Amino acid sequence: MVLKTFGWSFAVTALGLVAAVLYGGWTGFGIVAILSILEISLSFDNAVVNAGILKKMNAFWQKIFLTVGVLIAVFGMRLVFPVVIVAISAKIGPIEAVDLAMTDKDMYKQLVTDAHPSIAAFGGMFLLMIFLDFIFEDRDIKWLAWLERPLAKLGKVDMLSVCIALIVLLITSMTFAVNAHQHGGTHVNKAETVLISGIAGLITYLIVGGLSGFFENKLEEDEEREHEAEEEAKRSGKKNTGMALAGKAAFFMFLYLEVLDASFSFDGVIGAFAVTNDIVLMALGLGIGAMYVRSLTVYLVRQGTLDDYVYLEHGAHYAIGALAVILLVTIQYEIHEVITGSVGVILIAWSFWSSVRRNKRIAAEEAAGGADFKKEVSSGV
Repeated sequence: MVLKTFGWSFAVTALGLVAAVLYGGWTGFGIVAILSILEISLSFDNAVVNAGILKKMNAFWQKIFLTVGVLIAVFGMRLVFPVVIVAISAKIGPIEAVDLAMTDKDMYKQLVTDAHPSIAAFGGMFLLMIFLDFIFEDRDIKWLAWLERPLAKLGKVDMLSVCIALIVLLITSMTFAVNAHQHGGTHVNKAETVLISGIAGLITYLIVGGLSGFFENKLEEDEEREHEAEEEAKRSGKKNTGMALAGKAAFFMFLYLEVLDASFSFDGVIGAFAVTNDIVLMALGLGIGAMYVRSLTVYLVRQGTLDDYVYLEHGAHYAIGALAVILLVTIQYEIHEVITGSVGVILIAWSFWSSVRRNKRIAAEEAAGGADFKKEVSSGV
């Protein structure tokens, strides 16, 4: 099971490390290995959240997530995205941006770093909306019940998460963005840029998440009639429309996953510049890490881990909330990647430990109940 799920990751790792040695020698090998570990540690919460969405898809779309999705993640976010950011911020063409990345790596790093406020605002707002929508939803299973119960009641207010997100964005643009950190230790006013980028992140979440939720709900509504539709299609010889609907639902959930992964990758891409300015080594290292995150996502789905450890999804969403706040704070203040990664790992580990305790408590209660039942039967009650 492990080899089947992680086989592609092992293959990509081997190819990536060989390419790193050929390109940059053993120094390149070490840099790629470090970047791979960095990406995995920063994105473990991403895998847990992705698993909660991917488990609703069939095997075909899981394979698409591991193939086409990886191409988008590796070449799109880890290679093309930094180049696009440089092209936009420096107002140059993409070819010139690639040339800059290969020939003047220090200037390339400076341009990407200077674009960090807009990147952080977009990603921070997208992730913040995911967190807010999660904690404001009334769920049967609650991890931190003392906090989640009152928040679920507040969640009955329409558009509350959007209002809070806009308030957070407004405060951020009036505080951190006014004195945003730039390359070389200078500070500039990025209030307008942060405000526009944050609104763009919010709109992206509402559009992609809304379409995904719409088709998912449509799919659930039609599940009860799907069998009848198939029978009718067989009798009439017409094509069944159920599969088309399922395809739309899966497509928009896949699109949502890709945007989610993009938002998670922002901190990894920016943090990678603390290790290297080389765009090739960066793409190799972050690409290997992204592959493992995807394999881990599929593994969690196929093992039913989220069903067995019910608080994992809660911990991952709290980690998302923490990452959203960290991204917004980094508009003005530098926060080390070790802190960013540790917060997510600690929250997920805590939720896993809570899940284990819950499972043991339930098992003990069931065992005690069985023992009491046997006593009643033996006593003739």
